[in-house]
Amino acid sequence: QVQLVESGGGLVQAGGSLRLSCAASKRTSNNVAWAWFRQAPGKEREFVAAISWSGGATNYAASVSGRSTISRDDGKKTVYLEMNNLKPEDTAVYYCALKVVLNPQLSSNVANWYAYWGQGTQVTVSS
Repeated sequence: QVQLVESGGGLVQAGGSLRLSCAASKRTSNNVAWAWFRQAPGKEREFVAAISWSGGATNYAASVSGRSTISRDDGKKTVYLEMNNLKPEDTAVYYCALKVVLNPQLSSNVANWYAYWGQGTQVTVSS
């Protein structure tokens, strides 16, 4: 019943930045963990970043750590992924995911842990 829609993808030159958005069809409760995953053609879906519903606990994949930021709006309806210093290796379809949890600190880097997924938004980074 909760639908997620990603946006903000596009074509960016290497070294540039993007801010991806994922909007839920309805406002979520506090008890929600969010995550971003990505999948390049012919490759497995990989974890990018996650944030617990408390808003303070975040986790990043090593490949994007230090140049990416995951955040959530105050209404807890939208999650963002800001990526800087983009590289051609970042080219992929980016998906957001959501799971209702009881522990405010809980999140996961495992795709199967999440219950809801968006349709994805394409990010292409040119050299």
